[in-house]
Amino acid sequence: MTAIESVTLEAADVTAADSFYTTAFGLDSTQIRVRAAQAPTTGFRGFTLSLTVSQPATVNALIDAALEAGATSLKPATKSLWGYGGVVQAPDGAIWKVATSAKKDTGPADRKIDSIVLLLGVADIAASKRFYVDQGLTVAKSFGRVYVEFDASSGPVKLALYRRRALAKDAGVAADGTGSHRITIGGDTGPFTDPDGFAWEAGQS
Repeated sequence: MTAIESVTLEAADVTAADSFYTTAFGLDSTQIRVRAAQAPTTGFRGFTLSLTVSQPATVNALIDAALEAGATSLKPATKSLWGYGGVVQAPDGAIWKVATSAKKDTGPADRKIDSIVLLLGVADIAASKRFYVDQGLTVAKSFGRVYVEFDASSGPVKLALYRRRALAKDAGVAADGTGSHRITIGGDTGPFTDPDGFAWEAGQS
């Protein structure tokens, strides 16, 4: 396996979720898929999805569109040491961060997304890193036991690992959560389940 081929979010109302992602972020089924599920879940689901963009104006445009489409603000867009960004929770419960490393606008606002990153909150960075390397992923960036990012190759979504509590803090939510992650990841091997209970299935592309 060299990259994620698909990310499938589970929602009670597939039509509404599909409509939200198209309206808010301009995403389609080549990037994010949605399927019906009623699996019980409470609290933090252990993952976030990040949209990386080119400038603060684009962050604002996407977050504003998400809020207008029914999302809930978890962290209003603001400047930080690393750039500018904010966090929203989609109506289906998935948490999305929209961010840029730029601190100033270089042009008019648009809705162009440069990359999508799936961040998994894990209990043991080193163990999860070894697991995914054994599955065939290639490490692109690694910062000790804090953060690991894998090579996305030509896939539509990058995969990264972050400590669960740190990821929850970054998202603006409590780290506690039980039940289904409500997400399935597709790759060219599988099916399997990683050390933190994230399920993978054979890719459909």
